[in-house]
Amino acid sequence: MPVLCQGGEGRGSCPPWGLPGPWISNPSYCSLTTNTVVPIPHCCPLPSSKDLPAPPTPPFFGLLLFQEPVTFEEVAVYFTTLYRDVMQENYENVTSLGKGYCPLSSWKRKRRDKVHTKEREILRKTTTQEEILMGKRKNTCTECGKNVCDYSALIKHQQLHTGERPYECSECGKNFTRRSHLINHQRIHTGERPYKCSECGKSFTQRSHLTNHQKIHIGERPYECSECGKSFTQRSHLTRHQTIHTGERPYECSECGKSFNHSSALSEHQRIHIGERAYECKECGKNFTQRSGLFLHQRIHTGERPYECCECGQTFSHSSHLSNHQTIHTGERPYECRECGKSFTSSSALSEHLRIHTGERPYECHECGKSFRFNSALFQHQSNHTGKRTHKCSECGKSFTTSLALSEHQRIHAGEGL
Repeated sequence: MPVLCQGGEGRGSCPPWGLPGPWISNPSYCSLTTNTVVPIPHCCPLPSSKDLPAPPTPPFFGLLLFQEPVTFEEVAVYFTTLYRDVMQENYENVTSLGKGYCPLSSWKRKRRDKVHTKEREILRKTTTQEEILMGKRKNTCTECGKNVCDYSALIKHQQLHTGERPYECSECGKNFTRRSHLINHQRIHTGERPYKCSECGKSFTQRSHLTNHQKIHIGERPYECSECGKSFTQRSHLTRHQTIHTGERPYECSECGKSFNHSSALSEHQRIHIGERAYECKECGKNFTQRSGLFLHQRIHTGERPYECCECGQTFSHSSHLSNHQTIHTGERPYECRECGKSFTSSSALSEHLRIHTGERPYECHECGKSFRFNSALFQHQSNHTGKRTHKCSECGKSFTTSLALSEHQRIHAGEGL
């Protein structure tokens, strides 16, 4: 409810309505609840509805229609404080007319101060009516101090601290803090990928994933490493990359003790121990631990090579292959082995090289127990057990279990043609 005017005696303009009328200094009482009465100063007679002009529209006035419940304490504190201010001004106006007034006695002053102290304490703990009117309600997390845009966002944010995850997937039982996260997750089970790239046709479960992917086509890589200058399309990729320089590898495999710089890398690694390769290529039967690995592999069959070197025009199926290739032009080999000093163009090449020094052979064949340094070597070996001969000679049609065997065979045709 807006206050219609200021205190004082006489006649004049009554904001915000602009209606003349005598100003009355005596307060009336407005019952907000059944058992509670709060003094509210009525400084002018209330006009009838037919005499009221159209309401003014200063910046705050649109906020007078409250959008959320207001407690009695908020209203009481605001109007009690207003009453005190108006009465003080009225007393001063009377004094200016030559009519003296008696100051409050000491015991009344103490009583007033005690009441005002209580009011200030309530003001400190609660959002006041003024804050609501002016849109200043604070939405700050008491746990971490983060400010959010509104109260509902604050409730959602606080679920991070409480661990509350009320939205459960009926397929796999995984829980989420937000319904939108659950909806995005369920697309894994349904196979729905509604966001499609207009450049290459690749589709995604979330719009944000499509946005990040499109940076590949436009060449945008806004996140640059301050150590080596390498740039990335996503901040998370930069954060993961920086652990190469810091040497931080906080995620350790409980099976073999190998550590990783990212939780997803650990999850991928653990599939080696359990033998899980859930994603199979329909063209050649090769299996992969990740959907992304299968997707990249399929470019071998489709011939898709979307990543082009701006220096020489050579194209690649993987962005990482392009990055590694570009070091040929720059001569950069930023990844150095601390054991022997040999340097490499990529972190993966360094990791594979380090197995020579450590003797690590993490890829084990479940058929015969033989282990290998590289996943590709294990895959080629397993074809001996399965009998699959996926590598076919284009000259004579003969097939082989490994690409190396095919390469050796093709030298025969090359020698015949000399």
